[in-house]
Amino acid sequence: MSRSNDNAATTAILAFASGALLGAVAALLLAPAPGNETRRKLAGIQEDATGRLKQYAKEARFKMGPKGKAEDLQYDGGDAWI
Repeated sequence: MSRSNDNAATTAILAFASGALLGAVAALLLAPAPGNETRRKLAGIQEDATGRLKQYAKEARFKMGPKGKAEDLQYDGGDAWI
């Protein structure tokens, strides 16, 4: 039973990856813009995505609060540190 589930999962992953690859190749071959313009657009998209990820990381760090220092921890005598 487990073996057939593994085969199904592997088949699904390979189908998705090959479809994505074929889609990317088709998009590049059928793109109406020249290569340098397409690369420029892709670089802009990448820069925007990188900026958004950095902003999300900064917001997540802010929401997590300041990191405690090791000397702020106190041993309560049990199995946990407070």
